[in-house]
Amino acid sequence: MRRREQIAKGDSIKPPQPEATVTVYGNEAFMQTIPLRVLGPADGKAGFLGSIGVRFMIDGDATGGGFSLVEHPMSSYALAAPLHRHLREDEYSYVLEGRMGALLGDDVVEASPGDLVFKPRGEWHTFWNAGEDACRILEIIAPAGFEGFFAELVELGGVAQADPATLGELCDRYALELDPTSIPDLVGRFGVRFPADPLAV
Repeated sequence: MRRREQIAKGDSIKPPQPEATVTVYGNEAFMQTIPLRVLGPADGKAGFLGSIGVRFMIDGDATGGGFSLVEHPMSSYALAAPLHRHLREDEYSYVLEGRMGALLGDDVVEASPGDLVFKPRGEWHTFWNAGEDACRILEIIAPAGFEGFFAELVELGGVAQADPATLGELCDRYALELDPTSIPDLVGRFGVRFPADPLAV
């Protein structure tokens, strides 16, 4: 059966696998077998962080620790987190759908589909869905590692359900400073909700 017919019938098929990739450095050629990989829109483990969702797409093991990639789906006016700052990693938020608002230090920005927002390590920040419609962003985390924080937070039931002492220990292990006292001001200033409901799929 041809590939197109398999797709039309809805059969599960694997993408074609290349035999090898050749990289040339100077006069030497190195052969390395690399399987072709495609992550579909419903692939990857998903969870809820207490106010926004998370879908794990690429972890640090797959990139040699260089970066990790998650998707954050956000319901209307959902505040992602209290003000916080990362001491080990930078974050880059690429907007796929909807409008994302962010407080970066003292600057308030709004980003639309196709925009990339840079959140450097050491800077106090937070972000939210700035509209009624769903918002989805890709979050690039460099270097990798912080995706482990998200995985553990999902297991704790999200930030709103986590025991404060346990959450504090988790933040310490991932070099994250979190300011829960910032939530009332953020809610009042930007008209956001925290915690918010999961985005319906």
